Amino acid sequence: MSLPPEKALELKQIIHNHLLKTDIHRKIREVLAETMREERGSAHRSLSEADFLRALQRRGIVDDVMKDLHFTQDTGAEPGSPPKPATHFIDKDITQLKKTNIDPSRRYLYLQVLGGKAFLEHLQEPEPLPGQVCSTFTLYLHFRNQRFRSKPVPCACEPDLKEGFLLEIHRDGTGDGSKMADATAMLSLCDPVHFVLIKTDTSSETTLISSYFLDWRTVLSSPSGKTCFAVELMGVGSESKVPAGVLTVSLELYPPLTETLRADIISTQQSLEKQRTAEKERLFLVYAKQWWREFLEIRPSHQSKLVKIFAQDENGVNRPVCSYVRVLRAGRLLENPRQAARFVSLLAHEKAPVVGGGGGKQEQWCTLMAFLCRGKGDCEDHATLLCSLLLGFGLDAYVCVGTKAKGVPHAWVLTRGTDGSITFWESLTSHRYLHRAIDPDAPPLAPQPKPSSPYRTVGCVFNHHTFLANCQPSDAVELCVFDFQNQSRWKAMSEEALKSVCAPGSTTSLPPLPPLCAPSLDPAAASNQLELEMRYLISEHRKDLDLATVWDDHLSYLLSSALSAYELERCTGVSCGNEEFQDAVRRAVPDGHTFKGFPIHFLHRNARRAFATCLRSPFCEEIVCCRGDHVRLAVRVRVFVYPENVCAVWLMFACKYRSVL
Repeated sequence: MSLPPEKALELKQIIHNHLLKTDIHRKIREVLAETMREERGSAHRSLSEADFLRALQRRGIVDDVMKDLHFTQDTGAEPGSPPKPATHFIDKDITQLKKTNIDPSRRYLYLQVLGGKAFLEHLQEPEPLPGQVCSTFTLYLHFRNQRFRSKPVPCACEPDLKEGFLLEIHRDGTGDGSKMADATAMLSLCDPVHFVLIKTDTSSETTLISSYFLDWRTVLSSPSGKTCFAVELMGVGSESKVPAGVLTVSLELYPPLTETLRADIISTQQSLEKQRTAEKERLFLVYAKQWWREFLEIRPSHQSKLVKIFAQDENGVNRPVCSYVRVLRAGRLLENPRQAARFVSLLAHEKAPVVGGGGGKQEQWCTLMAFLCRGKGDCEDHATLLCSLLLGFGLDAYVCVGTKAKGVPHAWVLTRGTDGSITFWESLTSHRYLHRAIDPDAPPLAPQPKPSSPYRTVGCVFNHHTFLANCQPSDAVELCVFDFQNQSRWKAMSEEALKSVCAPGSTTSLPPLPPLCAPSLDPAAASNQLELEMRYLISEHRKDLDLATVWDDHLSYLLSSALSAYELERCTGVSCGNEEFQDAVRRAVPDGHTFKGFPIHFLHRNARRAFATCLRSPFCEEIVCCRGDHVRLAVRVRVFVYPENVCAVWLMFACKYRSVL
C-alpha cells in the first residue's frame, strides 16, 4: 500500500525525531568504530553494508529502536505498564491489556491526572489499613466516542488519583488516508473532555461527586506541546456552586505541533463559540415564552398541566428537555428493543438527594455519561435513555411527562406503531402496556377498554426533534388520543427552533453523547464467586442455630434452568422452560420427600446485603433454617451481564427433606 507524499513526509519526520531522541547517531558511530577495529585485526577486507547491519543487530541496537517506538516508552508512563488503547473502556483489575502501537498518521492527546487535593469532605478520613475495605473514588472520562476509567483509589482529602489516558483526536468523516489534524483543524474541535467523579462506599453504593467539562484546546498554544494546570471540580445538584475538590491535570500532544497557535486566537475562538451558543439559547427562550403564552390562551386549565420545556442537569444548567434524548445505537451490545428495556430497568432507581426536609422533589436530570457511570438515577434519566435506545432501533419513540397514582410526577416512554397502535414502556421495570383510549362520547352501555397502565395524566411528550403539549380537554391518560398530527389535540413546537439548540453540534453547551461500553465482567466467574459466598453465609447462619448443613450439588445445578427462564421472561415477556424444570425436580426429589424453592432478584453482587434481604422473607428463612430428617440444601446464583457491567442477579434457595407426620 503506497502512502500519499504528505503522509510519507510526516512519517519520515516522526522517525527522524525519534532517532534524534534516542541518540542513535552516537551509538552507530561507536559500533562502526568498534567493527572497523575488529576487521582490521582479523583481515584486511572492506566492510560491507550487510556486515555493518549484522553488527548493529548483534549489539541489539535495531531491537532497541523498534521497541522504543511504543508510546508508553516515550511519555514517562510507569515502566512495564501496557498502553491504554484509545477506543476501549479500560478496567485494569479485570481485563488483561494488550500492547498496541500508535498510528503515526493520527494525532493524540495524552491526558495525565497527577493527583487530587482539597476534597475537604474527606478531611477527617482515617488512613486505610492494608487490606481494609474503604470508600473509593473512580474517575471516568469521555472524549469523542472514547471512554476510560481510572483505578479506584481510597477516598481522602488528597486522593492518589494518578492515571494517564491516551485520547485519539479524530476528525469527522476522515479515513486512514486523511491528513493529520493540524492546530487550526484541532481548534475547530470544540468537544470537551467530560470528567465524572464517582464515590463508591463499602456497601458498593455509588454517589456522583462531580461532572466537569474540560476544554483541552489551551495545549495548542504551548510551545512544548505540553501544559499542566489545576481543575476545580464543583459539586452536583444543590451543591453545584460548591467546590468538591481539585485535580492537577497535564495535557500533551503527540506528535508535537510544528506550529502552535497564539493564546489570544484560542481565547477568541472560545468566546465566539460562547457568543454563538448564548445567542441561539436566547432566541429559543424568546420563542418558548411566546409558545407558552399561546398554549395558556387555548384553555386556562393548561396552567396546571405538566408541560416540561426545560430541565436542570447535575450541574444546575437549564437545558431544553429534547436535548436529553438522542438517537443511540448500541452496536452488538443489545440485540433488540425489549433487551434494551431490560438493560435500562436494571439501572437502579434513586431520586436526587435533597438536603433538609420539606418533601420537595429535587430537580435533576443527569447527562447520559453521569447516569451510566453512577449506575442509577431518577425516572427521567431512565426514560430518556430508553427513548434514545428505542429511537436507535428505529422505533417512533417519545418520552411522556405526567403523573402516576396519587398525582406523583413521573416519566415513561411511548412508541407509535405504523398501524397507529400506542405502547407504553415503563423504563423502571421494562413492563409494556398497550394503550386503548376510552371514547367519552360513546353510548353508556357501549363496551369500553379498561385502563391497563399505572399512568394517570400526561402533560407533554417529546423526543430529540419533537415537543408536543397535550391540549385535549382532559389530560387523563385513559381519555387521551395520541394523534400527534391533530393540532386541536397536541400543540407542537417548531422543529426548526428545537433543532437550533438540541441537534448534535448545534451549540457548544450540549454534552457529547457517550457510547455504551461492553461488559468486562465474566458472568460465569461472577456467578461462581457469589454462589460460594452465599453457601458460606448460609452455613454460618445454620451453625449459629446449631444446625448441620449438607449441600446437594445436583439439586443446585438443576435450579439453573429456572433462573435462566426467569431472566428470559423479564427480557421477552414470554415464559418458557418451566415444564422441564418441574420434571427434573420431581426426578431429583425421592418419594416421601418435600421440595421448597425461593427465587429472588437483585441489581447488585454484594453477598451480605443480598443474604440480609433474603432473610426478611419468611419463605426464604423457612428454607435456610430448615429442620427435619435427611435435610439437603441447594443454592444457585446466575449473574446475567449487560452493557456497562450492569447485572441482573438471580438467586434461588431450595431444600428437600423427608416428610415426617
